[in-house]
Amino acid sequence: MEGVMGILRLTIKKGTNLAIRDWTRGTSDPYVVATLDHQKTKTKVVRDNCNPVWDCDLTMIIKDPKAPITLTVHDKDTFSDDDHMGVTSLDLNPYVECMEMGTDLHHLPVGTKLETVQPDEHNNLVEESYIIWNKDAITQDMLLRLKNVETGEIEVQIEITPVENHLLKLQDDIVESE
Repeated sequence: MEGVMGILRLTIKKGTNLAIRDWTRGTSDPYVVATLDHQKTKTKVVRDNCNPVWDCDLTMIIKDPKAPITLTVHDKDTFSDDDHMGVTSLDLNPYVECMEMGTDLHHLPVGTKLETVQPDEHNNLVEESYIIWNKDAITQDMLLRLKNVETGEIEVQIEITPVENHLLKLQDDIVESE
């Protein structure tokens, strides 16, 4: 897979305290759209629930390590356009840094913490989270605050499986992984 740095498996676990968009019923019919580069995929719709459990795995290809993952929550409507329920994004840079830290990750024990990520104004994390080496993949469980909405959080897990001998374009230099 030329030009591919990794396979992304994004597990959208659940939403908490999502905004009400169906005012007559006092609830929503939420689903999540994940976008990375020119790829787009989505979860199923969970009817009548502001605390939905999706447990949905979405798979994408990572080509550009600078491209963010955008997660947008919508309320499914039958007779009108779907309503916006918030957005959040994930920066791939911490994962790229872990993949390029000069260590052969395959020799690390499963469960090794590669990096601790603190909440800040850029990452939308609700609480501290860890990037972990997990048998051929880098994973992180996180709780993300939704922006541009009055309330809501989504719980996700990101898993990146590096592709052997990938090429990364970083700051106009080509770096070949070994």
